Amino acid sequence: MNFKKGNTVFPIQETKVFAYTIPTEETESDGTLKWNHTILILVQLKSADMYGIGYTYANTATAYMIKQLLFPLLKKEDVLDNTALWYKMINQIRNLGRPGIASMAIAAVDNALWDLKAKLLNLPLCKLLGQVHQDMQVYASGGFTSYDADELSTRFRKLKEVGHKMFKMKIGRNKSDDFKRLEAARETIGSAQLFVDANGAYFPKDALQMAEEMKDFNISWFEEPVTSDDLEGMRFVRENVSHKTLVAAGEYGYDLTYFKRMLSEKAVDVLQADATRCAGITGFIKVNSLCEAFHIPLSAHCAPALHLHPSLAMQQIIHLEYFQDHVHIENLLFEGAPVAKNGKIAPDLSKNGMGLDFKFKDAEKYKINL
Repeated sequence: MNFKKGNTVFPIQETKVFAYTIPTEETESDGTLKWNHTILILVQLKSADMYGIGYTYANTATAYMIKQLLFPLLKKEDVLDNTALWYKMINQIRNLGRPGIASMAIAAVDNALWDLKAKLLNLPLCKLLGQVHQDMQVYASGGFTSYDADELSTRFRKLKEVGHKMFKMKIGRNKSDDFKRLEAARETIGSAQLFVDANGAYFPKDALQMAEEMKDFNISWFEEPVTSDDLEGMRFVRENVSHKTLVAAGEYGYDLTYFKRMLSEKAVDVLQADATRCAGITGFIKVNSLCEAFHIPLSAHCAPALHLHPSLAMQQIIHLEYFQDHVHIENLLFEGAPVAKNGKIAPDLSKNGMGLDFKFKDAEKYKINL
């Protein structure tokens, strides 16, 4: 390719956004929420007759924000200047607030820009970013509170049979049921690592009591024992829980200040971040640097197909969440979505960008008219 200094090399030719509602098998729940579907917001960008895609899991309002506020900023801009475009989008939503829909809208566009940039440069995204890891450890995640002990055991058994070595289940809705489910989980997975996620269902002392009562189950990871907005409560649990149990949170982080505050308050042993929420891969990279500065490990929240390539280029990453609902969607609607083998996922380096192609025909029946 002939790059000329000062010239726009790859102007954005086309911008599209789509929304899809994908139902779950049944109503699912965690410690604080119930749901029966997931909404996927997909962005498609075109430059030099090549397409890049990015996405987030969010409400349809996110798609309208992308179309009305963000796409006008991209017209004829150079894809290679994606960092400059990221800051333009950040400035555009200044008066609307960073947390929530605004950052998820930016995330979908930013992820598409990175995918397109790597494709235009004829590189897998992890190579463009600078690959550090050859593959990524994943933990099998689901184990909803809507599953009784038998169903949880059945699902964990199937995950164990295909090689998973770490398992996460939801707790916090009914204590008696939770302990039956914990017993079933531990019996099923044997000595494998068991994670629990309360989704902020407890107050600090209740969370600590629950942690103590779970000692016999050898819990490796206690996620959001209290709401992640209560940093003092998070720190209280982390400082008093058994030293073998790591306290984790961060999935609801939308900007760097949020993550810095969580780390400064020593609220977690492991920070979580989600590139479908924290303003995309660009924001995700910044969180990794913050974790490096604080000497704290990072774990990617959900959306494993999207997180694989950027995570491969990040020193602080220890694993990705292989979340049941998103794994189903990504394998259903994306050609090239990674499938876990022996508890790990790896990139196909013969494919450029994130290695994903969206199955528009297969997705048509889930499409929402915007």
